[in-house]
Amino acid sequence: MSEVRTKAALAKEAAAALNNLTTEQKNEALRRMADILTERQDDILAANERDLTRGRENGTSPALLDRLKLTPERIAGIAQGLREVIELPDPVGVRLETFERPNGLRIEKRTVPIGVVGMIYEARPNVTVDAAGLCLKTGNAVVLRGGSAALESNRAIVAALREALAATAVPPDALQIVEDPSRDSANEMLKLNGLLDVVIPRGGAALIQNVVQNATVPVIETGAGICHTYIDETARPEMAEAIALNAKVQRPSVCNSMETLLVHEAFAARHLAALADSFRARNVELRGCARTRELVPWANAATDEDYATEYNDYILNVKVVSGLDEALAHIRRFGTMHSECIVTETKEHAERFLQEVDAAAVYHNASTRFTDGFEFGFGAEIGISTQKLHARGPMGLPALTSTKYVVKGNGQVRG
Repeated sequence: MSEVRTKAALAKEAAAALNNLTTEQKNEALRRMADILTERQDDILAANERDLTRGRENGTSPALLDRLKLTPERIAGIAQGLREVIELPDPVGVRLETFERPNGLRIEKRTVPIGVVGMIYEARPNVTVDAAGLCLKTGNAVVLRGGSAALESNRAIVAALREALAATAVPPDALQIVEDPSRDSANEMLKLNGLLDVVIPRGGAALIQNVVQNATVPVIETGAGICHTYIDETARPEMAEAIALNAKVQRPSVCNSMETLLVHEAFAARHLAALADSFRARNVELRGCARTRELVPWANAATDEDYATEYNDYILNVKVVSGLDEALAHIRRFGTMHSECIVTETKEHAERFLQEVDAAAVYHNASTRFTDGFEFGFGAEIGISTQKLHARGPMGLPALTSTKYVVKGNGQVRG
């Protein structure tokens, strides 16, 4: 068998054993996983540096290199995410409802693991740990297939985590990594019906669309993040600047960073030039509409293609709008149902924005950068779902469970 099918089969066999583990046994595995990340830190950082060196040689952008880069502080943060997952309630085995039928059947609906989760993702080594921790806490086996950019990092991380699992009740085969980074390996995973129960893609638009369009295995779609911030006429200038800068430059390579800034024309007339200078001081290239370029002559022209692009880089579209109606229309046209923000002191405008915008997360006077499992208190996330069935938004532990009915009788048969 191929590497992909072999490892998926091992994961499926291990998934059966996970069903019998207690919460304490799963938490002990997570605890050992968190500890070993710091114990094996030097090995992981050395592997990560090999990935970074290859990325620099291949001309990878600084923003994407930052997305790939691990540091002692980032490893500590990833390990802390696992420890926070330990503290969260186990969502498996929860009785959602119980009832009795007139014929005496007692029916119980309870939460259960999904089974075997396949993850296809790009250059984010932290996803390797987040996915492993969330899946194992929920009793799911996981098959990870990262991108070539982070191959060395992911190998080192998974080797360490499997070493930790070997000393616990969780079988190491419940955690698998596909080391073939070719598109063929990803495409093979999409057809592993009977071995994988769900595939979750996490990455750029091209990766996600390839999975959605070609998978026969069920998919939970995590969408691209063309996120907007709309600064309304009554926004406080200091707050608006702080939120907009944070949404773009705090970490531009991630899906919840802002790609387009929409500005009310009255606010723009008073404050856009100064706000633009703040972005320029942080090396952000601005691409704007005609009115933006009148107020900010150094900005480049923005096209519809720009408005439809997830840059993940120090590039920002700016559009001056006549008001809330035009801002909402722009978001409907170009948004990806990820995260959208309004900055305003007008309560009615805020409530209308929060009600009308169709996105997984909508914000009033706060940065879109908070759309994150860790920030939402989930400990970690396996992705941010932009679809509407099963799960939406940052997906923590409950999103990795399904349900089943347990029916108890005393000899009933159906007539």
